[in-house]
Amino acid sequence: MKEFEDSQRRIAEDARLALELELIGKKDGDEVCLLEARSQEALRLTHRRYFESLRTLTASGSSTVASLDKP
Repeated sequence: MKEFEDSQRRIAEDARLALELELIGKKDGDEVCLLEARSQEALRLTHRRYFESLRTLTASGSSTVASLDKP
């Protein structure tokens, strides 16, 4: 993960595109994206799938669904 200041948005966009082009044909399933948040902590809360394993996410989802089933 690379962080940029708000004033560096164009630089961030160019870096994202360069990395995406570099990864074409090299990796399977990698996703390159720009995310914006007030803090890294907020970003990790709102975009958990980028930072947690599938196992952690599915376990968390299972407990959430189970709690919804309770009266």
